Amino acid sequence: MGLKKRSKVSAEFSMSSLTDIIFLLLIFFMLTSSLVAPNALNLKLPSSSKSSSPSTERIDDVRISRGGNYYFNNRSISLQGLESEMERLARRARNPAITISPDPGTPTEHVVAVMDIAMRYRINGVLATEGMK
Repeated sequence: MGLKKRSKVSAEFSMSSLTDIIFLLLIFFMLTSSLVAPNALNLKLPSSSKSSSPSTERIDDVRISRGGNYYFNNRSISLQGLESEMERLARRARNPAITISPDPGTPTEHVVAVMDIAMRYRINGVLATEGMK
């Protein structure tokens, strides 16, 4: 009785299908990465550029308490009142700027609301992460 040995399994691997998958993944990530950028915040990071001179005007301060109360230059104000104050600031100053000082533990949505108002009126906002006393 002659038993026939099976042929050995080939150790070769076809790379053509793998390169197709990698190419499709590359295209997918290139397309989706260009769509993500418009939703990002436009943050102005510090730089060593000497192009802008420091303003001689006093910088206004917006403080946000943990409970969601807003203070414009240490005066309690509503969010709508804060928006009208920022609109006035944008009209009267050439390069308006504010500091945003949230108390520790302040919910992020209150900070983002102030940053959104500042962005709408093209006011430079500096986020002070520790409360100022």
